Amino acid sequence: PLQASGGGLVQAGGSLRVSCAASESISSIHIMDWYRQAPGKEREPVATISNIGSTYYSNSVEGRFTISRDIAKNTIHLQMNNLDREDTAVYYCHAWKPSNTYWGQGTQVTVSS
Repeated sequence: PLQASGGGLVQAGGSLRVSCAASESISSIHIMDWYRQAPGKEREPVATISNIGSTYYSNSVEGRFTISRDIAKNTIHLQMNNLDREDTAVYYCHAWKPSNTYWGQGTQVTVSS
């Protein structure tokens, strides 16, 4: 299971960090991602971190968002800077390994103008 936290309301241009805590060692999880789903839109990938620390970002967040991990705490973070209204969405944590895949419950991020 994954537990997401840290969403909230922020003004455009501001920053927010969301976190995702796993109930198992994240070193055993091949891929952990953040996805987001805005109202009326499909869920889309935002950022990915692999079990060797490689990171990938969607074009829309590249340079503004940073995904990181704290192995000791079995947690990943998504630092979001220079937020704009287009970033408003429910953010979901996702984990994948060959034996299973998991989704967190989602955390709302709202960016106001």
